[in-house]
Amino acid sequence: MNETFKALVVRQDGVNFTRSIEQRNISELPKGEVLIRVYFSSLNYKDGLSSSGDKTVTRHYPHTPGIDAAGIVESSKVSNFKTGDQVVVISYDLGANTSGGFGQFIQVPSDWVMPLPKGLSLRESMIYGTAGYTAGLSVSLLQDQGIMPSSGPILVTGATGGVGSISVALLASLGYSVSASSGKKSADIFLKELGASEVINREQVIDKMKRTLLKEVWSGAIDTVGGVTLETILKSCKKKGAIVSAGLVSSSNLSITVFPFVLRGISLIGTGASETSMHKRKEIWSKLAGDWKLKKLDYIATDCNLEELDAKLDKILIGKQQGRVVVDMRS
Repeated sequence: MNETFKALVVRQDGVNFTRSIEQRNISELPKGEVLIRVYFSSLNYKDGLSSSGDKTVTRHYPHTPGIDAAGIVESSKVSNFKTGDQVVVISYDLGANTSGGFGQFIQVPSDWVMPLPKGLSLRESMIYGTAGYTAGLSVSLLQDQGIMPSSGPILVTGATGGVGSISVALLASLGYSVSASSGKKSADIFLKELGASEVINREQVIDKMKRTLLKEVWSGAIDTVGGVTLETILKSCKKKGAIVSAGLVSSSNLSITVFPFVLRGISLIGTGASETSMHKRKEIWSKLAGDWKLKKLDYIATDCNLEELDAKLDKILIGKQQGRVVVDMRS
């Protein structure tokens, strides 16, 4: 198939990395059973890393990032998908080391592909994307640990980001009291509109004294920051509390004693969204499209096209992006 399409391509020149929109050919895509015409993608922090040459995310360049894609099956070599099916692909290796959703076509293994959940449009599925799925998975993991609205307040860090903003909105819609932590001075109105009970400065979740334990405050947390912030949350969690680690925008390091675990019985749970089974994915997506569907999805979302994406990538890398960015790939 010799059809050409537009894609954002990141190229390496020595130690420098450049981004540009290029014409690619479908024949250049990696092998896979399902060829998908991408209608929408979305922007994640991981895409920012890939687009800037972070070799822990993407090993080889030139490369097209985009860990999320939603669109229509163009052709399929397997019986469970046919031409015209509306489908979603998130995470796995898409956009990391496999040409991703910032191109108008992707070609992937069939076991990466999920039918568009009933109750969602293609665009709505990308307002969620990997970030929304991670948020939904995080809430589900808290509930599996018995953390319910009656347990007490929940902390969400990095609350204006993709995972954070959807976590705040989802928890609030389920009746939780949510403390939203952000370093953005302008975040209050946005986070209160999403349902946060209170908005606190991120400095309030950093224990500079390096104490062993702190006053018990939260029954649970969804942390997207890592590092000292996660250490502080662990020391501030109530007995039998649970914390979901869903990101590391500050640091991947963790230096803490075992006291929160052995004295308070705190659970620290990893999400590993890209590693979850298709069964679990469908379970969480069914909730996000059904009983958990957010009434304020559009409020969280900003739309852009492929030509406008470059500036958004720079913005997410310096922590200035608020909510979710949906990329319209149809132009």
